Amino acid sequence: MTPDMAKGVAAHSCKDVEGEAATTRKVLAAFPAGQEAYKPHEKSMAALELAYHISSTEIWFLESIAAGAMGPFTEKPESIQTFADVVADYDARFGPALAKVAAMDGGSLAKIVPFFGVFEMPAVAYLNFLLKHSIHHRGQASVYVRLMGGKVPSIYGGSADEPFQAGAGA
Repeated sequence: MTPDMAKGVAAHSCKDVEGEAATTRKVLAAFPAGQEAYKPHEKSMAALELAYHISSTEIWFLESIAAGAMGPFTEKPESIQTFADVVADYDARFGPALAKVAAMDGGSLAKIVPFFGVFEMPAVAYLNFLLKHSIHHRGQASVYVRLMGGKVPSIYGGSADEPFQAGAGA
């Protein structure tokens, strides 16, 4: 991939990531307070762990892309105790992390970055990986929210709790 191609892919992908972040935030905010320890099955992550996994992994991908190397995963800090803490952390850290990637030059975006010895891709390609990872886990999170008695927001169309609303021109 040439630097010019990588810069073009990043321009498009950063807009996708930014748009999906609004949906991620809606899903994170939909977790019912006070049920942070909820698990639908003994093998499942606790709800707070899942919420933090979604939010922190998006930021981790962006920070890793900007650094040109996959950084180490960090554990959930003690300051994250509630779903509201997850949303506040996401709100504070996501925008600056995305801005770092959007500001990168084409050569850095085209640089091949290894993924823990499993595969190697240009740095910019990890934006697509970020999206796939988040979309997968948002689906999982929406099931948790429903099982916890919360209201599932619209994600790619209406939900039983947030029906589809046609625009003014429809």
